[in-house]
Amino acid sequence: MNPIIKLHKKDIPADIELGKLLSIDGEFLGLNVQRDPLCLIQISSGNSDAHIVQLDRDTYDAPNLKKLLADKDIIKIFHYGRADMAHIKHYLKVDVENVLDTKIASKLARSYSDSHSLKTLIKEFINIDVSKQFQSSDFGGELSQAQLKYCANDVLYLHKIHEELHKILIRENRIDLYNDCLKFLKTRVNLDLASFKDDIWSH
Repeated sequence: MNPIIKLHKKDIPADIELGKLLSIDGEFLGLNVQRDPLCLIQISSGNSDAHIVQLDRDTYDAPNLKKLLADKDIIKIFHYGRADMAHIKHYLKVDVENVLDTKIASKLARSYSDSHSLKTLIKEFINIDVSKQFQSSDFGGELSQAQLKYCANDVLYLHKIHEELHKILIRENRIDLYNDCLKFLKTRVNLDLASFKDDIWSH
């Protein structure tokens, strides 16, 4: 695969047509939402394309991107959407609507494994061993070609991975559990933003 990687400054173009099923990921300077700003949003239509939006961190003014994220008619596939959605809500001030999540799907479908990383899922379902060398790199400044490729990898394969996980969930009669988890995801994000990090169901 030779993906088409496009870097957009501040926002996606108003006239861009990406379809109704997108994979999305974000890059931030750490996992602490209050401290570590959202830097990038990656989007793929599933057609070997990756659109990387380098946000204006002074204003976070990205009306086209915000409209896409809030559009209930567009399905968005994340891997561990909990972290991405929290950063998006905090910095872009928008709730992401109509979400699927390959990490949740993997934990329910792949009970035969204790590894649910994106790297693991790409290896199992796509048979590609992607590098995560730049996972902890600085996404706040000028981006190298290697960083852009890393960012692209985070969205290029999610369509196929979710498709395969969905088959297992149906086969094992766990699809209703998955759908119920997705309904709770926005609440889980709100709990995170309210600093309730622990399992509220625990004793």
